[in-house]
Amino acid sequence: MDRDDTKLFVLDTNVLLHEPLAIYSFKEHDVIVPMTVLEELDTIKDRKRDVSRDARVAIRTLEDTLGGNITPEQLVHGVPLPVRPGHEDATGHLAVFPDHLIEFTIGSLTGDNNDNLILNTTLHLQQQHPNRDVVLVTKDINMRLKAKGVGIEQVEDYRRDQIIDDVRFLTKGFHQFQGSFWKNVGNIETERLGRKTVHQLPLSEVDTELLYVNQYLIDEESDFCGRVTKLDQDHVTFQDLNRERIMNAEAWGIRPKNVYQGMALQALLDPDIDMVILTGPAGCGKTLLAMASALELVVERNQYEKIIVTRNTPEIAESIGFLPGTEEEKMGPWLAAITDTLEVLHKHDVNPAGSLNYIMDKANIQLKSINFMRGRSIQNTIVLLDECQNLTASQLKTMITRMGEGTKLICCGNLAQIDSNYLTPVTSGLTYIVERFKNFDGSANIYLNGVVRSRLAEFAEEYL
Repeated sequence: MDRDDTKLFVLDTNVLLHEPLAIYSFKEHDVIVPMTVLEELDTIKDRKRDVSRDARVAIRTLEDTLGGNITPEQLVHGVPLPVRPGHEDATGHLAVFPDHLIEFTIGSLTGDNNDNLILNTTLHLQQQHPNRDVVLVTKDINMRLKAKGVGIEQVEDYRRDQIIDDVRFLTKGFHQFQGSFWKNVGNIETERLGRKTVHQLPLSEVDTELLYVNQYLIDEESDFCGRVTKLDQDHVTFQDLNRERIMNAEAWGIRPKNVYQGMALQALLDPDIDMVILTGPAGCGKTLLAMASALELVVERNQYEKIIVTRNTPEIAESIGFLPGTEEEKMGPWLAAITDTLEVLHKHDVNPAGSLNYIMDKANIQLKSINFMRGRSIQNTIVLLDECQNLTASQLKTMITRMGEGTKLICCGNLAQIDSNYLTPVTSGLTYIVERFKNFDGSANIYLNGVVRSRLAEFAEEYL
């Protein structure tokens, strides 16, 4: 591994827990996993938490890479990474560093802490390889600060799954034209397709190139509202929705309070859209619109057979066995937002409690733990996945791949309310699917701009 033209990446434990295949993410550069990291993975793999699965996958990946016939000398000096589908550019070496055998220099951190052992290993390698760039990769912000403090020259966050640099640039699902849309376009062709009105205009007349299928279009001055249905190199085709029409749409007695909720409701009720992603601040109406639309589609329109509601549980409760009752009773406290929403939807009924029980049975609403979703195939169902901002990209992939024929997935989340230790707004799985699915014609994404819960919630969202 003595190659001066490549870098040497030292991985922290949290990198392998976040992405078990992270060793394949560094192209032609070499990767070192300290022995302390293996010990931490061994401690974590037997816990009864979802993170234990990631630890086991990381250990199996290391074993498959290093092989069973490797000698201790080869383990320390490194072995070439084998070719892996999807990671053909990973041509570096992998080594396990025996940090417990190293006598560290005077001034190094005390060795009674695993983080300190990893930092000391990086310092040692930095001294042993003065002609190479030695980089510590960790998702722990405090460890990155400590690393700089003790003299490690290069420290990085793991960013392979970070597809945007700033959450402010995240796709919002709509584009707003300045002024009046109709006054600023000239060469436009209109066609009637049944009950739909479709317009086509040259891309040269649109003031943005960031268009994609199922993106909504609005302007500042008129009642214009459209949704992109087709894109090619020269033209954009969009369906004319009309703002007044979408503002008068209704689902289970709920009407939109602003144009953003109107666009969201239009996407939620559209049978041609298989996945709707709703993002926005607390109190913007994500859960209320999702639940009202689900009831409308299941009970009133009979387009789906049931509703499954799920969300991730906080780390302290990843094993829901601590709570009494059945699976649905255990999930009750974590899905209180759903029951609160159902109460709001039926608060004017003569017997709200009776209506709630009736509709839970009529719509076949099931409260499920996300921990038990792996391996399932869900058919003819509306799946409401709440609090998506706390899920990783791999966890969301697991959920999305469960969706079978005739199933609609609704993902809701607020990137300002991330509780995970290792996720940030730019690395959240919610951010990942918003960007990855924006060019998929079976999905729509809407950022619900504005708080409608109450003036108190609106003030808190803006000033706290």
